[in-house]
Amino acid sequence: MFDSHVIRICGKVQGVGFRPFIWQLADRMQLRGEVCNDSAGVEIRLFQPADIDTFIAQVKRECPPLARIDSVSVGRFNWQIPPQTFSITNSRRQQMSTQVVPDAATCPECLKEITRPGDRRFGYAFTNCTHCGPRFTIIRAMPYDRPATSMAEFALCPACQQEYQDPADRRFHAQPVACPDCGPQVRATRQNGETLAQGNAALRYAVSALQAGEIVAIKGLGGFHLACDATQQSAVMRLRERKNRPSKPLAVMLPDIRWLAQCSSEDSPQCALREMLSSPAAPIVLTVKSATSPLCAAVAPGLDEVGLMLPFTPLHHLLMQACGTPLVMTSGNAAGRAPVLNNDDALRQLDKIADVWLLHNRDIVQRADDSLVRLTPQGTDVLRRARGFVPDAIPLPAGFDTQPPVLALGGDLKNTFCLVRGNQAILSAHFGSLADGDIARQQQQAIEHFLHLYECTPVAIARDAHPAYVSHAQAESHGIRVVDVLHHHAHLAACLAENGWPLDGGNVIGLALDGLGYGIFAGKTGALWGGECLQVDYLHCEHLGGLPAVALPGGDRAAHEPWRNLLAQWQAFVPGWQSLSEACVLDGHPWLPLSKAIAAGVNSPLASSCGRLFDAVAAALGCAPAQLSWEGEAACQLEALAHRAEGISHPVTFPLHPTPDGTFLDLATFWQQWLGWQASPAARAFAFHDALAQGFAALARFHCVRTGTRTVALGGGVLHNRLLRQRLHHHLSPLQVLMPQRIPAGDGGLALGQAVVACARLQFSSSVSASLSKQ
Repeated sequence: MFDSHVIRICGKVQGVGFRPFIWQLADRMQLRGEVCNDSAGVEIRLFQPADIDTFIAQVKRECPPLARIDSVSVGRFNWQIPPQTFSITNSRRQQMSTQVVPDAATCPECLKEITRPGDRRFGYAFTNCTHCGPRFTIIRAMPYDRPATSMAEFALCPACQQEYQDPADRRFHAQPVACPDCGPQVRATRQNGETLAQGNAALRYAVSALQAGEIVAIKGLGGFHLACDATQQSAVMRLRERKNRPSKPLAVMLPDIRWLAQCSSEDSPQCALREMLSSPAAPIVLTVKSATSPLCAAVAPGLDEVGLMLPFTPLHHLLMQACGTPLVMTSGNAAGRAPVLNNDDALRQLDKIADVWLLHNRDIVQRADDSLVRLTPQGTDVLRRARGFVPDAIPLPAGFDTQPPVLALGGDLKNTFCLVRGNQAILSAHFGSLADGDIARQQQQAIEHFLHLYECTPVAIARDAHPAYVSHAQAESHGIRVVDVLHHHAHLAACLAENGWPLDGGNVIGLALDGLGYGIFAGKTGALWGGECLQVDYLHCEHLGGLPAVALPGGDRAAHEPWRNLLAQWQAFVPGWQSLSEACVLDGHPWLPLSKAIAAGVNSPLASSCGRLFDAVAAALGCAPAQLSWEGEAACQLEALAHRAEGISHPVTFPLHPTPDGTFLDLATFWQQWLGWQASPAARAFAFHDALAQGFAALARFHCVRTGTRTVALGGGVLHNRLLRQRLHHHLSPLQVLMPQRIPAGDGGLALGQAVVACARLQFSSSVSASLSKQ
């Protein structure tokens, strides 16, 4: 027997070039032994190393760019026969605890190859290495080896095989490695599926179609895009008409980073924007539009922001270089349908939208939409967390160290689910509205895939407490313990978890601002919340006040027709509103019978919704359409208007109004002051944002003093309003403010909050049971 060391490294260490990195380091340090992948991470066996601490320090300091080390443990190992060299051995199967790596944008070395004439990968749309390329979207099982991916059907040619087997090559064990001789291929078709061109000729065909104003469906990493020339108003309007997307903003892909200065305002943080756009995640980044932008007005009508991204695959790089102009890149789905993931569905479901299809023959195993982020003075605001970020694990705070597996189903809108195992949470990619049966099926398939991939059987399932949610009903089918979590408790718990708030960290004051969620009022469940001040920890949620409840005339229709919310607000808080000059905004709407329905309580449930208050103010200023075509449209138009007068002084306030049921913002005073102030629409829009932020900050500060805490947590989809976010942060100073940054503030982060609340309850139940058993 020969005594040596075994080092186990856990984290994001598979599919990122970690083993060849270890091989090269060991060779440099003249060490003997071996390294392999297994389902727990990477295992390194060193034969009698002279200095194990120096080796580990070098590993941590020099690890590959896509890797992340979560833990390193050292044990003893006995060799039967001492090794003479250092080698890389085959993967071993053990309990799964390693992480699956997100897809990564094309690295600079691969980009050079596809643009360098004479290189054997010149113009090849599926070039990748251990530093870039598909990961999550092609993986079927762990360990992450080629046979367990959608690249299994592509046998390596001798040249690629040599690269794959050479530890000194950056393509060593890069599972998607391929070249024009052995890898996936691109083809261009019309709707009948007949191949019009292949390879580079297919790219040229698609480019010609785009330049002619046509719409091209492009198969990417985790789904399809529908693309058209972003500088051609007629092309963009044609896409909007065919997709039935009249005004929702469209993302734009730039040919390269040099276009950023032309398309974004010079006041935008250019360096930070460049860094985020060029990162391995390569998300869509929201930025203020340039006044001289070459993008046509139809890209983001009426808004001051535009979503920009850079090419993130070789296919997109080659396409953009050949086009030489920005392209709209929006999700590949028909109205009311889930995004398509395979060629046959794309040809069938997009037949009334696309003119040309740019397809390839590598399967998409997992859907991953484009991630969407915004850079703010308070940090990153992730609006949609998907491609490039998922499934990166989220470390849980202190106190959540040994969690049994828990699955959280999220909400029905902007759905994501979350799997907790050990001390980590894995949040899924974005799915959307579960009311769409196609999306619900995609979500269920993804849950099954995650449980298989991570070899995990949950002991409990967390869900939203709203009994009418699709996700609420889904939980019953799993046949395990179900934990109901209030919507806004989950929002704030997600914020606490992201910010590392310990399980025993005590209570904080939380502001949960969104559209609607299931809550409790005066001890009764079923209240509709949306603008709440709460005292929370991971176990408890106490309602302290917020916005007063106002009628939702017509129920769900109020979320789509802003004028209904204006009528309800005025009827509740503005006596004699019919005589106001502003009342003309309700002309043409059937407000009189609706007013009677509100008074009689007919189909007019009460809700303290912050989102519906934004709709009402937008309707009063005439910047909201009578019928919304996308969620948040009125609020986004109102915010864009407010930015034109940002920083002006105003007389508008939301005073605090104590009641036996809590402390609420005084909407009657707000409307009296706001309607009585003669100012421009932009000034009044800003005054609303600032006064609302000041009112909620005063409410939070009041309860901080009362409860002896100095920490305020924020959550809910309204926090994606960058102006309100900034004004809240300003008015809450000098309190400690916990704000969502890496996890969406809206419903895309709900599942994380549900998961940690469920884990806290399970731990509490376990400790109570243990205490009782000792008595």
